[in-house]
Amino acid sequence: MKLHRYSIAALSAALLFAGCSGNGGSSSTASSADGSSITAAADGASDVKIGILQYTEHPALDAAAKGFEDYLKENGYADAQITFNSAQNEVANCTSIAQKYVNDKVDLIYAVATPAAQAAANETKDIPIVISAVTDPADSGLVESNEKPGNNVTGSSDLNPIEAQFDLLKEIVPDAKTVGLLYCNAESNSAFQIELAKKECEARGLEFVEASVTDSNQIQQVVESLNGKVDAIYVPTDNLMAESMATVSQIATGFGIPTIVGEEGMVLNGGLATYGIDYYKLGQLAGAQAISILKGESKPEDMAIEYLATDDCTLSFNSKTAEKLGLTLPQSVVDRGTDVTVEE
Repeated sequence: MKLHRYSIAALSAALLFAGCSGNGGSSSTASSADGSSITAAADGASDVKIGILQYTEHPALDAAAKGFEDYLKENGYADAQITFNSAQNEVANCTSIAQKYVNDKVDLIYAVATPAAQAAANETKDIPIVISAVTDPADSGLVESNEKPGNNVTGSSDLNPIEAQFDLLKEIVPDAKTVGLLYCNAESNSAFQIELAKKECEARGLEFVEASVTDSNQIQQVVESLNGKVDAIYVPTDNLMAESMATVSQIATGFGIPTIVGEEGMVLNGGLATYGIDYYKLGQLAGAQAISILKGESKPEDMAIEYLATDDCTLSFNSKTAEKLGLTLPQSVVDRGTDVTVEE
């Protein structure tokens, strides 16, 4: 697999030449982030061009991209021309990258996270788009319905087992009465999950305090504001929070507040525990959809949004965070889960 990875600076230069590439018999050359020359032969499977647009870089989204790439490589597309670009948490960059892929006439766009998917969908109604790490594509306006998209977009959802996550919260913090719901209000996926979280609180007789931010500069103040008001904090699969989890954990743990989070990468960066999906497997699921489209076996408009099975969810915890909290994790959690601080 020929994987091109561009920084935003390199992308800006590449945009000057957008539309100049083709599928002819000669090879094409591009500059990588480190300035080195990358040559992609244009013969056989290398005629297939795929553009990966990832909204930002953190463990969950990185795993979704790698799972996709690996699945293609292992299933007949080792020589495909695959270009990766991260928008570095900037919506404007998502649009620029999507425009470049459209001008380059890629055969398929793989969009990781909602802002990336929305940018790609806004730029083309013709090129197939496979999305991933989008909680509810219909709610995000990407498809007509999750059962039958009706357009050029399909993919895999990262809808979390929120009910099971709140079961875990009560198992670890059985005396909790009030939960802080921490999220970025600029992310539609997060707002969608928070509404589900509110229902889970109500079902368990828990009070909740909404704590939302618009950007990373507000995180410290907002987390600090929860001190003395909540017994635990719940953080959904939120891109901004995933990037800032070390900060969130440091402040919350300093106040003795456990954090139950949306996915394992957040646990690795200081969250106390999660019962979440495997983003690598999510990427593999999207990879299988992409191959079906590239082979002409299926059309996006007819392909339902797919979800990982409950068996693909895992319980993980951070024993170092528990130690800092002075919290002894229930043996039932230790027996079922994986300590992310222990090297395999």
